[in-house]
Amino acid sequence: MTEIRVPTLGESVTEATIGRWFKKAGDAVAVDEPLVELETDKVTIEVPAPSAGVLGEIAAKDGETVAVGALLGQINDGATGGAKPAAAAPAKAAAPAAAPAAAPKAAPSDAPLAPSVRKLSAESGIDAATVPGSGKDGRVTKGDMLAAIEKAASAPTPVNQPAASVQVRAPSPADDAAREERVKMTRLRQTIARRLKDVQNTAAMLTTFNEVDMSHIMAMRAQYKDVFEKKHGSKLGFMGFFTKAVVQALKDIPAVNAEIDGSDLIYKNYYHIGVAVGTDKGLVVPVVRDCDHKSISDIEKSIADFGRRARDGQLKIDEMQGGTFTITNGGIYGSLMSTPILNAPQSGILGMHKIQERPMVVGGKIEVRPMMYLALSYDHRVIDGKEAVTFLVRVKESLEDPARLVLDL
Repeated sequence: MTEIRVPTLGESVTEATIGRWFKKAGDAVAVDEPLVELETDKVTIEVPAPSAGVLGEIAAKDGETVAVGALLGQINDGATGGAKPAAAAPAKAAAPAAAPAAAPKAAPSDAPLAPSVRKLSAESGIDAATVPGSGKDGRVTKGDMLAAIEKAASAPTPVNQPAASVQVRAPSPADDAAREERVKMTRLRQTIARRLKDVQNTAAMLTTFNEVDMSHIMAMRAQYKDVFEKKHGSKLGFMGFFTKAVVQALKDIPAVNAEIDGSDLIYKNYYHIGVAVGTDKGLVVPVVRDCDHKSISDIEKSIADFGRRARDGQLKIDEMQGGTFTITNGGIYGSLMSTPILNAPQSGILGMHKIQERPMVVGGKIEVRPMMYLALSYDHRVIDGKEAVTFLVRVKESLEDPARLVLDL
């Protein structure tokens, strides 16, 4: 008999929800065959079969929340059907029995808190001293705080709160209710909702706009796209140019690449650019690392690979962490203008939009030019208006004269 347990899900992720089982008790399974889908705060992952055999009793049903290491079920080596209740009982009891042994120690009262823990404590209002620590010497880690915040968010609303916070919507008339469908939000969607609202509550966010003449970039792309694809095996899009333009601008205006940590500003001398990707399960932001050291072809390949794997639910958690700035492209859906929302804890996000031919005055004459609106949303606590506008102008200059990207101007 082989146990199936929840695998380690990555930094700060302590639990998951059972999405669905691909097999039912009594089904034959092969080694590494996907058994169950787990939904975490960040990604959906599949748990493969650790050995071949027959799926026995399923310990965690669809929709249940399970912690890392929890028992999901078991695989019987023989060709018999479901596991016998007597055999399953010790396995199920093993998980709770192990919990007290791994219970986190209470942190020393004078233990210094990590900056990330202080930040989460200040933002959430949860006192770190009340959180059990799992770190060295019982210190509270970032993961402990995130777990405590998650627990507090899912706790029942106290009775003494206003009725409006309990009842989120008025009941529908019977005729309408019969035509409604109520679906539980996935963990990913709940996390997106919570994080975006936290940004609005925390950051002093506003947006500045500009527009860019895409003539030169489009001409360069048209001229080289065939030879580019033949040499590099990937299509030449606009994201590579935009990413390189953003990196140039971040080098000139380092505040846009900074973040707040308590009363400190952290300036990052590396350029990990997040690229927002829409999937049928929600928005994810994989990160292309060290873009200042990557060529446009390297960036295009990375983005294409991330896009494919994001839509297939194959992204790893560490591929969506550590970004310093984000680019989001609503233009692929037809968006003409928008105000993107920050990807916390970053201080800036650039919104790309639809390219649209418009009449522009060039040298005293009206010409038709392919124009795109650019939007930079930024945290005014970190970035002043002058810096934000200058950053966007730098991006515009690089895109309207792509030679600047090659010459590092």
